[in-house]
Amino acid sequence: MIMKTVLITGCSSGYGLETARHFHAQGWNVIATMRTPRDDVLPRSERLRVLPLDVTRPDSIAAVLAASGPFDVLVNNAGIGLFGAFEATPMAMVREIFETNTFGMMAMTQAVLPQFRAQRSGIVVNVTSSAVLAPMPLVAAYTASKTAIEGFTGSLAHELAVFGVSVKLVEPGYGPTTRFTSNSGSRMEGLVPEAYALFAQQVFAAFTQPSALTTEADVAEGIWRAVNDTTGQLRFPAGADAVALAQAK
Repeated sequence: MIMKTVLITGCSSGYGLETARHFHAQGWNVIATMRTPRDDVLPRSERLRVLPLDVTRPDSIAAVLAASGPFDVLVNNAGIGLFGAFEATPMAMVREIFETNTFGMMAMTQAVLPQFRAQRSGIVVNVTSSAVLAPMPLVAAYTASKTAIEGFTGSLAHELAVFGVSVKLVEPGYGPTTRFTSNSGSRMEGLVPEAYALFAQQVFAAFTQPSALTTEADVAEGIWRAVNDTTGQLRFPAGADAVALAQAK
C-alpha cells in the first residue's frame, strides 16, 4: 500500500488543525502549513511536518512547495473571517479578505497544478462556508469571497478532469468553537455603526442560539469524504446546519 500525502493550509487552529490530525490518524503523511508554525498543536511524528505558509505571498507559496516535495491532495483551508455592516467596511478591508480567502486559495491551487497535471492525478479540496448556501447578514464581504471560490471550483473541476485531477468543495456550517471571530481581529472595529447597532444585536443573539452547529470533527470528516469520493460529487456540506441548508437549497 502506497502511503499518500496531503498538504493542508491554515492548520494553526480550527478546521485545518483537526483535518491534519484526522488524516494523520488515518495513516497519511501530512504537511500542515500555517503562517506562524507551531509544533505543539500536532503530534510528533515522522509522517507529519509543519511548514510556514502565507497564501497571500507568491514567494511563500513557492518555498512551501519546494520544501514539501510531491503530494497527492491539496486542502485549501486558510481563511480569515469578517463581521460587520458592508456600508462601514472600507474597500481596502474587502480586498484584504479577498487576498486570503479567494486570491490566496486560487494562487495556491495554480501553483500545484503543474505537478498534478504531470502525474495525471491529484485532488484539490477548497473549503468555503455555509454562507454560500443561504444569505446571512453582516458577512457580505466574507460571503462574496467564499462564493467566488464556489464558481471557480466548479469551473476548474471541468477543465482538470481530463488530466485525472479532481476538485471538490467542502462547505462548513457555523462552528462557534473555531477562531472565526478572533481571526477577524482588529478588522471588526468600527464595522457596526450606531445605525446598525440594534439590528446587529439581534443577529448576534441569533448566533448564540443556533438550531444546529458544526464541529471541527464534522469538517475534517467532510474533507475526508471529499478526498475519498469516487462518484464525481462536487459539494460536501459539513455539519448538521450546513447539511440542512444544502437540502433546503
